Amino acid sequence: MAQYVLSLDQGTTSSRALLFDDKCRLLRSAKQEFRQIFPCPGWVEHDPTAIWSTQIRTAKQAAANYTNKIAAIGVTNQRETTIVWDRRSGKPIHNAIVWQDRRTASIIDDLVSRGHSPYIRRTTGLIPDAYFSGPKIKWILEHVPKAKKRARDGDLLFGTVDSYLIWKLTGGRVHATDPSNASRTMIFDIKRRSWDPRLLDLLEIHADMLPEVKSSSEIFGYTDAKLLGREIPISGVVGDQQAALFGQAGFEKGAAKNTYGTGCFILLNAGDRPPTPRFGLISTIAWSFKDRTSYALEGSVFIGGAVIQWLRDRLRIIEKASDTEQIGRGTPDSGGVFFVPALTGIGAPYWDMYARGLIIGITRDTTRNQIIRAALESICLQTVDVLEAMTKTTGGRLRSLKVDGGASVNNFLMQLQADLLGLPIERSAIAETTALGAAFLAGLAVGVWDDLHKLKDLRRVDRVFRPAMTANVRAEMRRGWKRAVQRALDWARPDGA
Repeated sequence: MAQYVLSLDQGTTSSRALLFDDKCRLLRSAKQEFRQIFPCPGWVEHDPTAIWSTQIRTAKQAAANYTNKIAAIGVTNQRETTIVWDRRSGKPIHNAIVWQDRRTASIIDDLVSRGHSPYIRRTTGLIPDAYFSGPKIKWILEHVPKAKKRARDGDLLFGTVDSYLIWKLTGGRVHATDPSNASRTMIFDIKRRSWDPRLLDLLEIHADMLPEVKSSSEIFGYTDAKLLGREIPISGVVGDQQAALFGQAGFEKGAAKNTYGTGCFILLNAGDRPPTPRFGLISTIAWSFKDRTSYALEGSVFIGGAVIQWLRDRLRIIEKASDTEQIGRGTPDSGGVFFVPALTGIGAPYWDMYARGLIIGITRDTTRNQIIRAALESICLQTVDVLEAMTKTTGGRLRSLKVDGGASVNNFLMQLQADLLGLPIERSAIAETTALGAAFLAGLAVGVWDDLHKLKDLRRVDRVFRPAMTANVRAEMRRGWKRAVQRALDWARPDGA
């Protein structure tokens, strides 16, 4: 009898649930978007109750009539997004502060000015930035009335979205996370694989708030029977970008992938030792499996597909994201226009919390379609920046890049990416590799799959895009892009320096 695995994929703009069988076939899926909250410029929030309600609703839809055949549940999630809730009531004390949010920039500036940056870098593998969870916890405790006292009294819990979902799914019985998510908090020692007391002290975070760190592939607990009709083991937990690398069967050192979602996240499997990150990259835990921890080099691009969402929802110059493929194909070039989408600062390799979006090179001849094409080019050019840093760090060169994520279905975008990288692009036949990675880890823990070799045999490539752009055109575009980025940096620094 076939065994099924339900994967809960909680993302930045939507919650999804996907049901896979033991041959990696997607049987059912459900998706629901939820509201993005922008209280101030540079601030991004989510309502945690909306995260939960949309996730459990989609889970019920995907699992309907299959509940008795589901062997396990995997959870994958937007990573650094931070939730603090009451231990007894389960009620969040503040909206979730989203990974894109920049409000904690001053906290980071203070840590850096006091000389803590080398320790943070050495211990966590991360570059001090408002992107990560630790400063977000500190902000919530400082700005919600009585939160500091409640934390001291043991009344509050912190979690990234995976922890919050596990807590809700188990009826408040389990407060846990996995190393891939813990490594995104800026308070976790990735070598010792434990919360770091010195960083907790620096950020005034109480250890009692923190979840237990388990393996990425083990039984965390069981769902409350009232939710899905029976108790089901939750046995795979992994951050969304690490999940995509696992879903792409990137189990071996040197495997690399890029996921084109709200942002773009390029991960390179670095093996079983933490790599020394340079050139604006970070070192992170990829996953833990069977008492073995795998590490990755990562380059985080904050605004990838979200730039297309911005064109649609804010600028209103396209009706559907899918329209950009035809527009890009029908527009020979961007007419010298460059779009730097630093809408929430800019990530790797620049790491500037005060950068802001910029469209430059506009003339009276510039058209709407050229701006749209420049936005598409920005997604690819940011990826080029990160892969260039990876090449410098490792001293090697990739033979190809595995790709997935919602925007990877855009054939024009993928061909443009191959052109600007000068590398073949391998698009997975299974677009939902993030959800699949969580399903893999969940299924491995309960025996749906026996080992990694079988999973690797199940991977299929949908299409390979091969570079066709001349080296001169590629070099000219990259020079223009780097000049544009320099003009966007440091724009919103409070002192105006």
